Amino acid sequence: MSWDELDVARCLRESPLLTMNARSLLSSTLLICLLTATSPKPIPLAFSVPPSDAVDHVKPLIGNGGDSPNGSGGMIPSTAPPFGMTRWVAQTRENYVSVTPYNYTDMRIHGFQGTHQPAIWMGESGQVVVSPGAGAVRTEFKDRGMTFSRDDEVTSASYYSVEMDAIEGGRILAEQTATSRVGHLRFTFIGTNSPYILIEATRASVLGSSDPYNVTYPEGAILIDPTNREICGKNPERQDFIIEPVSTPARNWSGYFCARFDEPFDSWGVAQNGTLSEGSTKGGGVLLSGYARFSPSLRQVTARVGVSFISIEQARRNLDIEIPDDQSLEETAKATRTAWAEKLDRIKIQGATKDQKQVFYTGFFHTLQYPYEQDEYGIYYSGYDDAIHEGISYTGYSNWDTYRAEWAWLILFAPERIPGMVQSMLQDYQEGGWLPMWKNIIETNIMIATHADSLIAEAALKGITGFNMETAWEAVRKDATHPPVNDTTTVYADREENVGYEVRAGLTSVYEERGWVAADVHSEAASRTLDYSYDDYAVSVLAKILDKPTESAFFLNRSLTNPFTIFNAATGFMEARNASGQWAGQEVGWTEGDMWAYTFDVVQDIPGLIERRGGNKSFVEFLDEHFNGGHNDHTNEPSHHIPYLYSLAGAASKSQTRIRQIAEENYNATVNGLSGNEDCGQMSAWYLFSALGFYPVDPVSGEYVIGSPFFDTVTLNFPPSPFSNSTKNGGTSLHLRINDVPITAPLITHADIVQGGVFEFAMSGVPERWGSETLVGSE
Repeated sequence: MSWDELDVARCLRESPLLTMNARSLLSSTLLICLLTATSPKPIPLAFSVPPSDAVDHVKPLIGNGGDSPNGSGGMIPSTAPPFGMTRWVAQTRENYVSVTPYNYTDMRIHGFQGTHQPAIWMGESGQVVVSPGAGAVRTEFKDRGMTFSRDDEVTSASYYSVEMDAIEGGRILAEQTATSRVGHLRFTFIGTNSPYILIEATRASVLGSSDPYNVTYPEGAILIDPTNREICGKNPERQDFIIEPVSTPARNWSGYFCARFDEPFDSWGVAQNGTLSEGSTKGGGVLLSGYARFSPSLRQVTARVGVSFISIEQARRNLDIEIPDDQSLEETAKATRTAWAEKLDRIKIQGATKDQKQVFYTGFFHTLQYPYEQDEYGIYYSGYDDAIHEGISYTGYSNWDTYRAEWAWLILFAPERIPGMVQSMLQDYQEGGWLPMWKNIIETNIMIATHADSLIAEAALKGITGFNMETAWEAVRKDATHPPVNDTTTVYADREENVGYEVRAGLTSVYEERGWVAADVHSEAASRTLDYSYDDYAVSVLAKILDKPTESAFFLNRSLTNPFTIFNAATGFMEARNASGQWAGQEVGWTEGDMWAYTFDVVQDIPGLIERRGGNKSFVEFLDEHFNGGHNDHTNEPSHHIPYLYSLAGAASKSQTRIRQIAEENYNATVNGLSGNEDCGQMSAWYLFSALGFYPVDPVSGEYVIGSPFFDTVTLNFPPSPFSNSTKNGGTSLHLRINDVPITAPLITHADIVQGGVFEFAMSGVPERWGSETLVGSE
């Protein structure tokens, strides 16, 4: 390993000997650094407090690999606290739908981006990019990339650093941490000339993900205040505007920023479309940046970048509140690491390998990123009515994905957030007319169904309060009874432009009268039929909680009857139907799945499905055919619950075998460690629940199906009642005791978990009955 001036500077800064006479101890300090250095570089000691084994095992690069958008998790290895509004990441690419700002295969860094892209298949919104450099100011992305080595990169939940080769010679060390609304960056210049920082406000914006690309040019603003060492501005880029409902266009939305530096400007200017205006302090338009040069002798400069969805003034206010002028980068990183430790330390695992711990705690890290904060100290911008409101607000709701298990995970480990997240959805309803489906600043009509119904009902069932229950009922009932505009004449295809709110497309006539969505009228009709049925079930549960027996019975009946209107008894599979009732074909009408996955998608009535498939034995054989035939696709969510269905058909040991097989094949501790897109935490939520030994197959029921825990001992801290589980002996079959009481069915409840106690899983090598069940399909 070679050591140069940059290594020495960084090593001295991190060494505990700095509290002594650094000059006299230079040799010994460098010796300590050399002896403790490893490649790739570990998290520096100054950024490893408070101590947390859980946070130390977070590996943000997991799920960032792959040579295609669906080749891995699509995760952005960013720095921010849980549910942070703006996530900061090294920029190796200009991101858009299907491309993230950072990709592990790239070896040049072009800046550091405050991103609001919630998932790889969603667009960016109002980002700001901070790009350090030396020499001639380089404004274009293609010109400003600096090479780096993976050996010189440090990634963690709360701190990131990288050493880059400056284009005109020398090196630049970049360090990054963040609070929810403020990025904290520090740049050390070694052997460089004329250091500068460029703040990019606007760029060419790529819309959609198809070639040839649709490119627009957002018009932003730059304001430079040399006296106060600030570069502020706005960026109205919002790539998903092309698929927003036409009734709520969020016309005045922008991302705002205010960057403040701790060193005086030597000179400054505005750049537009590659042309520099030296000495200019403001500018507006497309392809716009501002820059500040510093003294040629400058060694280090720190930037704090406040971000807002409301105004430049609010961005500055966020900066002053979250990272005041006298706060160091180390202090910011400590606060952010503390926030992660408070959450991740709630789970202690024993009997896991290093890789297993990295997969587990990185998954936990992923699940606590979305939905993300959209309010700013008591106020928020709503794109639904283009106005500022008082209250709490969130965005980044991937409800079609997250209703399955991610939401249940948040209820367990971030219950203090759930009232605000639900109330935020209700505000969306009040301001825009509907609950969100896939909210990215505003609604985008991505995916199908109204699974906010499920989220709200599950929260209510599990005792979450703090939101308006009557408004909740009004909103979910509207979802279940009001079709979208032009329902009989609009296909509502995936990412269809220039349409209204999609909500339950196909609700008109055919679904209400016959029970199915017609494939010759609407896209994804079979999946819609099944998903709408589950949402009806959720509506019935909420009605029951609110003592509305008539409504509860109506929606429950619809939820149990309608799925089987598309069950083709002749084939034994679900199949889309046309308006006439004719079968539409086995390949028609599916959303990120096929007839195999969706035939198992009646989680509110698994007994009814088992009966139609000929009983437990036949159903277990059908599951075997599904798995042995290679039909289970864990990269997409419709398959996530399927291995647990063995347990509900008298073959629990087969569930346990399949679950472990899926975990081993689809998760690992590499950059390619997620087989499918993370989708705002759902991929990881499956692994986390499965590792603990249970999974919410039917989340609105409040029950979990028992699986097979992966570790010897797990302790969950739910104050004031801790929960622990322990696994004894090896094997694939188990029985369970809770507080020394035997469990006679492969089910536990939400109350069982949160009330705490000791869950003892006893594993054996041969299949065993759960209570009085009939054993089916033994190995």
